[in-house]
Amino acid sequence: MVSNFHLPPSGFGPGSQPLEDELGYMAFPSGMRTFAPQLPAVDDPSAVVPALGALAEMAASCDRCAESDRTASLDLSGLTGPARRLVAETLGEGEVSMQIRGRAARAVQESVFAGIWQVLGAGIDRVEIAPVPAAALAAFEPARPAAGLQAPKTPGMGNAPALLVELLDKSAAWAPGTAPHVVNLTLLPHSESDLAWLDAALGEGVVTILSRGYGNCRITATATQHVWRVQFFNSMDALILDTFEVTDMPEVALAAPEDLADSARRLREVMEAIG
Repeated sequence: MVSNFHLPPSGFGPGSQPLEDELGYMAFPSGMRTFAPQLPAVDDPSAVVPALGALAEMAASCDRCAESDRTASLDLSGLTGPARRLVAETLGEGEVSMQIRGRAARAVQESVFAGIWQVLGAGIDRVEIAPVPAAALAAFEPARPAAGLQAPKTPGMGNAPALLVELLDKSAAWAPGTAPHVVNLTLLPHSESDLAWLDAALGEGVVTILSRGYGNCRITATATQHVWRVQFFNSMDALILDTFEVTDMPEVALAAPEDLADSARRLREVMEAIG
């Protein structure tokens, strides 16, 4: 007698597959920086009185900048020993760093308090309280001059000349208050020859910015006024967005007024905890 009941085929159902055959999911972004208050130990309160005064001035400057765009610069070269160490430990390192080349090369590191920038160089030890350090706005001084439309063309080029005309037109028309103009290379067909030609045509400025959040954002000034290369990488360092941006400074590198006001509040909280 033939039964209507059939055993299910093997290899199906829960638990039938080995663990190594399970679906592999892409890892979620990791490594995002969040604010963690810096509470340095103070052995001798009298030795750090100048440092506390400097931190209080930074907090007041953050409030002024948030309310009226008034920037400030505070020279730290007069602080030594425990006082200078206290300031360094309190400020820590935030998400944005900059390299400014040229005759007066500087390294800039945002503190954990957005809008408070630590500026170091030969004979330079200061903090600036601003949406962005003043020296970064001179980004388009040529480290490598722009060849413009005269850049030698190479085989395999496609859209690069048309993109350059667009960028040069927006660069010439830029004025304070103009909305940023973005050319998204990720959405446009282009070749390696296109990218190499645009690099030669636009040149290279003196400022490179790295912003670390979910993954990295690398911002490079060209030698063409107001034209930046802005590239976003995911947490596995794969390029996910590649753009040119025509603006005075890409927004991702700026500290907003709300950030500055928040930095003033948090800095005062840390000072109270230090005592």
